[in-house]
Amino acid sequence: MLARSILSSYSKLLAGLSLAAIAISLAGCDDSVAERAAPSRPVLVATVHYEAESPERSFVGTIKPRIEADMGFRVPGKVARRLVDVGQTVDVDQPLATLDEVDLKLQAEQAEAEFRAATGVLAQAGAAEQRAKDLRAKGWATDAQLDSAKAAADEARARLNRAERSVDLTRNSLSYATLLADSRGVVTATLVDPGQVVAAGQAAIRVARFAEKEAVVAIPETLVGRAKDGVATVTLWSEPNKKYEAKLREIAPSADPATRTYLAKFSLPGAGDSVELGMTATLSLADPQTERVARLPLSSLYSQGGDPSLYVVDGKGDVTLKPVAVKSYDTNSVVISGGVEEGAKIVALGVQKLDPSQKVRVVSSLSF
Repeated sequence: MLARSILSSYSKLLAGLSLAAIAISLAGCDDSVAERAAPSRPVLVATVHYEAESPERSFVGTIKPRIEADMGFRVPGKVARRLVDVGQTVDVDQPLATLDEVDLKLQAEQAEAEFRAATGVLAQAGAAEQRAKDLRAKGWATDAQLDSAKAAADEARARLNRAERSVDLTRNSLSYATLLADSRGVVTATLVDPGQVVAAGQAAIRVARFAEKEAVVAIPETLVGRAKDGVATVTLWSEPNKKYEAKLREIAPSADPATRTYLAKFSLPGAGDSVELGMTATLSLADPQTERVARLPLSSLYSQGGDPSLYVVDGKGDVTLKPVAVKSYDTNSVVISGGVEEGAKIVALGVQKLDPSQKVRVVSSLSF
């Protein structure tokens, strides 16, 4: 009987220990389930980006040369050869076209002949003047004879001077028979052909200089002031990632009657050979020294009787409430001037019900 009693007591002890172990296990499971039951909260975020308070305005323009000259012969004549075509690059003093030189050479020969004749006449008149002076000194000639000899000699000198200038002019005219480029550039138009008779100064070859390029755009009248005082940059459609500094060089004094816009020309000091004439460009105008602000959703602003704040999310899913300086309010957005860093992620929705101690999970959209 004693053995049976001891065995019964031992069985009851084992049963109690088993129940205690089961209870402890269940308690641990409850804690694990509780931890799993509190997942991180999904939140929508917005990225803080500061930019000028007044947004940039962009306009489409065209790259053009600052100087595009119509070059012509300085003497009339018949075109003998045209040495360039449209699109060809020319250097300084490169021949562009020539005239028939036959008449110009004849004029040069005639001037040289007159110069030789004037030289002979001056030699004769000078000798006569010297003889008259000698005779007058000896008393064998009158003053009237001396004056006549001096007048003849002066006329001969003037004739020789005129003949000399005529030789220079005809030589220059002969050199003008070849039209030379006065700067490095590109031929944009050819207005004469061989065999054509041209007048002096008539446009023959149009050359656009490479020295300086500019962007030509049409500016609306509401932004004329910004064009004069603002900061301008130019990007090419062929190089969208590269910006060129632009400076206003000229703006039309009156608006175009059809479009009511002002034609503006912005010089590009840093434009190199990669900036080709005729390229399409985008000109951006910004206000000078304007304050940089960030526009964020109005729903991201948290304010419970204190300073306006934003919830900033870090890479670990923790949120931190940071006060911000509010610049202004719009219908659906708030404009801030500081308080959070550039590129920070802020909670954009549901900030009034957010628990700062709870982990959050960034999502691109919320599903309900």
